[in-house]
Amino acid sequence: MKSHGFAALVARYNQPVPRYTSYPTVPYWYEPFTAATWMQRCRETFAASNRHEGISLYIHLPFCESLCTYCGCNKKITTNHSVEDVYLQALEKEWRLYQHQLGDAPVIRELHLGGGTPTFFSPENLQRLMQFLLQGATLHADAELSIEGHPNNTTTEHLSMLYALGFRRISYGVQDLDETVQRIINRIQPLENVVRATTEARRIGFTSVNFDLVYGLPKQHLAGLQHTVEEVIALRPDRIAFYSYAHVPWTSRGQRLYNEQDLPTADEKMALYVAGREMLTAAGYADIGMDHYALPHDPLYKAWQDGTLHRNFMGYTTQQTSLLIGLGVSSISDAGHAFAQNHKQLGDYYASIEKGELPIFKGYELSEEDVLFRKYILDVCCKGKVEFDTAFSDVLEEHCKPALQALLADDLIEWQLNGIAITATGRNFIRNIARCFDVHLLRQQADIPAKRFSQAV
Repeated sequence: MKSHGFAALVARYNQPVPRYTSYPTVPYWYEPFTAATWMQRCRETFAASNRHEGISLYIHLPFCESLCTYCGCNKKITTNHSVEDVYLQALEKEWRLYQHQLGDAPVIRELHLGGGTPTFFSPENLQRLMQFLLQGATLHADAELSIEGHPNNTTTEHLSMLYALGFRRISYGVQDLDETVQRIINRIQPLENVVRATTEARRIGFTSVNFDLVYGLPKQHLAGLQHTVEEVIALRPDRIAFYSYAHVPWTSRGQRLYNEQDLPTADEKMALYVAGREMLTAAGYADIGMDHYALPHDPLYKAWQDGTLHRNFMGYTTQQTSLLIGLGVSSISDAGHAFAQNHKQLGDYYASIEKGELPIFKGYELSEEDVLFRKYILDVCCKGKVEFDTAFSDVLEEHCKPALQALLADDLIEWQLNGIAITATGRNFIRNIARCFDVHLLRQQADIPAKRFSQAV
């Protein structure tokens, strides 16, 4: 497709759309949601799946030494590293609560340390974390351990310790290398730090080094982004997440520290996206959907090719587990037929732990309809095709097919005998196609607040 034609499609489909890390999406979850309800679902899924497939663990480590103003994550800004000990004590107590109620020894298939800045924690404390997580648990033979790191503070000691613990994948938040952009988002990160962190990880033995890039940041311009992508391509990270900056100052107060006039216009932001995408694909990165690019040797690319790609709250993954347990403040868990989220404020999280309670404050139990349409959305995101079931066909006819029909003329999808397939063009608009199976959103379209979701581009 010619660049100007693609840009026109991007403009047409640049609408507020969920990122579909879950279905139903978090705004439809309800509170209060009791820990007892969650644990019942959790135990059922654990009993059915732990021994043969294992579980996934997500650990949220929320601390950062400085505020990156663009960031929409749950974080706590501090330079006081004594918080590490207090937080680790709470995490251990939370994990013991799960182990006590699950009964059998958990088999950990996938483990991810996210943030915040996980490398805020000392190497010794990351080792301590892994020791208590593995006490009374075992690692699956095919376990994948991964961590998010900050290039400025990920040391050789961090990397050596993590490698010894079994970590083989690390993701660095690069975002943008332009100094003007770095200053306004308060993330001063020289290229030499990115190079050092990358080469050290590979020297020590990490087999997958991934970068996050963001387009649409304040003061970002085309030449600067192109320079960033050129430097990134030269380092050949195995995977690249090329995210759209989500400007949501109503939920992320740090974004109020700069003027919205500093943001690229809609047309400028689209140009940034188109340029970055074209540079990455020209350099040999495959667009596997939902902002993610991978080199052909990477397991994520191979999973996309053979139809085994999976998606959960940690993003795209090659691991298939039915149960994801999230530990730490704001973490989200998934038991297939139920979701649960921990308290978002540290004080509330600590208070629940001290009372010997799981710190659940919000969640959702999926209906049979939800389960089916969640499968459709996962198939859109991971397989690029959907085969329709006979169940809830009336819902499909009334809500989904009219929405899908609107995408047909733009060659984003094609009808098959009993479903749809996403075209090569459509792979760039996965969120928009997934939206066609979001029955909650389609039913309540007129009532959706304008500021609920970020723009697709």
